[in-house]
Amino acid sequence: MHAMLAAGADIIELGAPFSDPMADGPVIQLAAERSLAHHTSLHDIFSLVAEFRKTDDKTPIIVMGYLNPIEVMGYQSFAQQAAECGIDGVITVDMPPVEADEYVPALKAQGLDPVFLLAPTSTEERIRSLARVASGFVYYVSLKGVTGAATLDVSSVEQKVAQIRQFIDLPIGVGFGISDAKSAAAVASCSDAVVVGSAIVKKMTLNDGKTEQDRDIIIKEISDILSAMRAALDEKHR
Repeated sequence: MHAMLAAGADIIELGAPFSDPMADGPVIQLAAERSLAHHTSLHDIFSLVAEFRKTDDKTPIIVMGYLNPIEVMGYQSFAQQAAECGIDGVITVDMPPVEADEYVPALKAQGLDPVFLLAPTSTEERIRSLARVASGFVYYVSLKGVTGAATLDVSSVEQKVAQIRQFIDLPIGVGFGISDAKSAAAVASCSDAVVVGSAIVKKMTLNDGKTEQDRDIIIKEISDILSAMRAALDEKHR
């Protein structure tokens, strides 16, 4: 996490593993399987964030996951423990805003931002309903597909983001399909944030002869990706 920040990241998103991820592509699905094989739980994520906060109390941290583990823990308990360890916001992929009457107040009572997703298929009604409950930022899923998909139509992203801005006065982060500096810079022209997941998680696999001990190599490869994106984004906004 610290290396990612040093390479230019502004916000850290931590994925909470879940057995049946519906929005994530093969790379993150496999990562979730590896994580669950080691019995990773929400409590482990809380501990990781608490450790990180010992040396960094400013960088925003978002947890992204699915509803079932939160349901099991209970909204109030989850929100309290998340806030206590230093988490700032939560993306719950399969929690629609129209069903979040108990969930959102529990998060907001602890100062946590409930971050919701919008997609190319989201209707005006859906955007309006999200505007009533969302805070922090809005996550726009740029593709009709899963994370790690290859095709990104920037002009379509621009049109949809413009529509969203008519109804929502929050920063808009765009994710899915952003894998390199070029695609990051292109999306940055119409968004407030660029969300990168699969391109980073892919470097954590054990392919190409890597072993679990090759931590330094993995961190360098991730840092190289982010440094190139950071340079491209900074050049874009000069």
